Order: sequence, then structure tokens, then C-alpha cells
Amino acid sequence: MKLFVDTWGWLVLEDRKDPRHSAAAQSYKERSKTGGQVITSNFVLDETMTLLFQRRPFEEAWKFSNSLLRSPLITVESVSDTRFRETLAWRRRFSDKPDISFTDLSSMVIMQELKITEVLTADRHFRQVGLGFQTLPD
Repeated sequence: MKLFVDTWGWLVLEDRKDPRHSAAAQSYKERSKTGGQVITSNFVLDETMTLLFQRRPFEEAWKFSNSLLRSPLITVESVSDTRFRETLAWRRRFSDKPDISFTDLSSMVIMQELKITEVLTADRHFRQVGLGFQTLPD
């Protein structure tokens, strides 16, 4: 089973004081323990690290960022030129949903390409597109 982790997921996993931390951590743990693959993207990590360094003390943000990049459980997919152009096409496709960020659309492109249906996020946009994405935690 593959799990895509969105910016929200990484931020909640890092913040033990967040009321949704336990549920998110449980979803992440279940997927990674069962031999599942944890996927994210360079765009998601860009957003995550930007917000993390704004919100947390530097050393905490640094430690968490480094642990993400060094983890053998996490695969970072790049938004290549091809994927970027596909995301732009999706921006047009979902013109009726202007609140979906370009980063979220790029994540959806990657998820569809890699046949990933589960995403660790509280972002309703993943369900709004009608492509069968399941947001975790439930």
C-alpha cells in the first residue's frame, strides 16, 4: 500500500501538540509498518519546510527536515517538467475549483501516475476532484 503525505500531514506529524497528531501518526505508522511505501514530492517538501521554519524553533525545524530527507521509508518524487506541464493542464481541467493550490494539483498528478489513492491530509480538495482519493486520517 502506498501513502502520499501532503504538507498538512508532515506539519501535523511534526507537531505533537496538534490535536490531530495522534490520528495522523497512527495512519502513517500503519502504512509504513505493513511494508507500504511513503511518497511525497519536492513541491510538498518546499511548502512544508517553508512553514516549518516559520512556525517552529530553528533546531526543531532543522532536525525534522533532515529526518525526512534521510528516511529510507520516504520516497521524494520530483515535479519534473513533464509533471509540471501535466499539472498546468489539470489547473485548466479543474478551473471550477480555483482554491486548489498548484502544489496540491501536482500531488494529484503524481498520485494518479503512481496509482496512489491514500493521502495523509485534511485538505478537502483531494476529495473534491472526484478521482477516488481517500484522505487520512478518517
